[in-house]
Order: sequence, then C-alpha cells, then structure tokens
Amino acid sequence: MIPEDLRYTAEHEWVSTREGSEAVRVGITDFAQDALGDIVFVQLPEPGTAVEAGQPLGEVESTKSVSEIYAPLTGTVVARNDQLGDEPELINSDPYGAGWLVEIEPDDAGDIDDLLDSDTYGELTASTT
Repeated sequence: MIPEDLRYTAEHEWVSTREGSEAVRVGITDFAQDALGDIVFVQLPEPGTAVEAGQPLGEVESTKSVSEIYAPLTGTVVARNDQLGDEPELINSDPYGAGWLVEIEPDDAGDIDDLLDSDTYGELTASTT
C-alpha cells in the first residue's frame, strides 16, 4: 500500500511534510526496500550538509547491492536518523515510520508540489513490476 499523504520521486524516495516544521522527512519507499532486500548498512549525510535535488545524498547497502539515495529536494539536511547506524533493518520493517533517513529544510517549499502524488507513484511502480 502506498501512503496517500506523502510525495514521491521516480527514484523511490518519499517525502513527508511535518506540521509546524519547515523541514521535510525523507525515506525510501516500501517498493524500494523490497527490491533491495535485507538492508545491512546506511550512509547518511551530517546535519548541515547542503543537498541538491536529484543528486546522491547517501547510500543504502543490502545483501544484494549498494544503492544511492537521491535528494528529492534542494536544501539543507537538518537531521538524520542515527538509529539506522545500529538498526539499518528498520528501513525494511518500517520504511514509512522508524526507517526514515533524513530531514531536509528545502530552499523552496513549493518544490514539494513538483513531486509525484501517491496515484502517480503507484502507476510508476505498477509499470516496473
């Protein structure tokens, strides 16, 4: 199931706006974690790191491969999920919750509207299965 309250990228990242905060939370989708298999290591940027939309911001290593994570928006990383250092498998078990990756304060919050909605992301993933 694809959560309807999130926005998505074609590279399988999700973005969640948070009430009362300019920062958005970013993770990888259930589709992505399923394709990767068991995640064993995550490399994430330090808070304060500038990221550019469409450019790599980190890596996820699974038992199958190493995959880059792409920034969905241009902005600054304001937090990262340090719990993933000890428990990278949280991405597999709870990709939309405890398995979040980073929080980014976007340079332009309007860019969120350019991301895919759940219906469009669902069509994208349906065509790749």
